[in-house]
Amino acid sequence: MEVKVIDINGKDTGRKVQLSDSVFGIEPNNHAVYLDVKQYLANQRQGTHKAKERAEVAGSTRKIKKQKGTGTARAGSKKSPLFKGGGTVFGPRPRSYSFKLNKTVKRLARKSAFSIKAKESNLVVVEDFNFETPNTKNFINVLKALGLENKKSLFVLGESNKNVYLSSRNLKASSVVTNSELSTYEILNANNLVLLEGSLEGIEENLSK
Repeated sequence: MEVKVIDINGKDTGRKVQLSDSVFGIEPNNHAVYLDVKQYLANQRQGTHKAKERAEVAGSTRKIKKQKGTGTARAGSKKSPLFKGGGTVFGPRPRSYSFKLNKTVKRLARKSAFSIKAKESNLVVVEDFNFETPNTKNFINVLKALGLENKKSLFVLGESNKNVYLSSRNLKASSVVTNSELSTYEILNANNLVLLEGSLEGIEENLSK
């Protein structure tokens, strides 16, 4: 598929780039997307939750009442889960939520995410640009020129660019990554995907392995 290249002022440069149909034009695999997004979110979880169980609650182990003749159920320690302040039954323990996902599935998920954005016309190609110094105002001007000032956007660079990254860091709705840092979640979480011209070769190379 052919996509026109625009500059940071939102104007057509008169040039077009050919996007690989094997990356940007496949039939999306929703299950692969689901698994990759699930893994990404699972990896964000710290898993440090912990509840005290019966053996860990502070308190005496003395039998709190006699075994028989009270008319109520027998009871031992006040640390029993049945009593207020007692231990928790099967409470959460520290654990890792991460799980393995094959590289083939992850590549398919990213291809599917790109294809979804291309199909929805939420993908634009912008010629490479740079700022002399980090300047959030300059980045905001780029967003306005592209009509993205009120939308979630993801800018994909061909290589690390400190000035562009720092210029966007204070903006909650916009983020900047390199083509090697892309994830399916980030692609789908953005309303609009802005691919810098220099990132296309790396994206297609990474996903064609």
